Amino acid sequence: MTRASTTMKGAGFLVLALLIISLQNIAVKWIGGDYSALEIVAVRSLVALPCTLLLYRLEGGRGLPTTRFPGLESLRGVSLFLSYTTFMMGLAALPLADIEAIRFSGPLMIALLSVAMLGEKVGLNRWLALVVGFIGVLLIVRPGSAAFNLGSIFVTISVFFYALTAILTRKLQASDSSATMSYHTSLVYLAAVLVLAPLPAMVGEVPDAHASIAFLIRAWSMPGWLDLLIMVGLGVAWASWTYFMARAYSLAQASVIAPLEYLSLPINIVWGLLIWQEIPSLMTLAGAVLTLLSGLYVVYRERK
Repeated sequence: MTRASTTMKGAGFLVLALLIISLQNIAVKWIGGDYSALEIVAVRSLVALPCTLLLYRLEGGRGLPTTRFPGLESLRGVSLFLSYTTFMMGLAALPLADIEAIRFSGPLMIALLSVAMLGEKVGLNRWLALVVGFIGVLLIVRPGSAAFNLGSIFVTISVFFYALTAILTRKLQASDSSATMSYHTSLVYLAAVLVLAPLPAMVGEVPDAHASIAFLIRAWSMPGWLDLLIMVGLGVAWASWTYFMARAYSLAQASVIAPLEYLSLPINIVWGLLIWQEIPSLMTLAGAVLTLLSGLYVVYRERK
């Protein structure tokens, strides 16, 4: 197989992963008004755990996945749990397009954390690109304005922890397979849910709580068959997304196919328009363009 064909195959896997994760966003937003975020995470993780074992078998592994760095794996799992949970809290309050536009800042945060945690050198041009990117984020979030939504803060927090997860993944990728990391992450998810499960009972109902907060502290309830099926599907979707992302970046150079991740914005704009009649504001689109250009420049510099 030629390099061009493997790159095309990798790009196809990446686009498939983006479509799968966009369906997850729709599912969470669809049922999020009736269930607790922690309950959805619990069901999803219970389903994802055996899926990660299946992926481990596909990689040729035997027994249970093990790691020489349990501390780093646990930290990565906690970081991804916080990223996913705060992302879900943002989904409860924001249009899909706004969420994806804020998530464009991911490469910028990864670049910043690479400096702080990995000691990577960043030149003046890349610093300017990072500043432009965060100006784009401010245009989307609009703190202090009437259009400000607390959900945007949770999505920004989610992006930060996702960037931290990416840095930790770099540290682990030489020793642990993607299935091994997914398996330990699922274990951490379940442990975190058990620790936080009493939270709704401890806090109780909060009148007029923001949609994001209400999603987190809502009391658990028995889901109907359709909603339970959707939650189960979230586990399968997460495991599939993990696998296809790993396949994409194992077949093609990250610097070549990474810009395709920006397709998530038009994908989610279409879903938001078709299902919830959400139309992104001009300010959101302007911020997205700045963040997109900044992120693409960072990726371009990585290739040099």
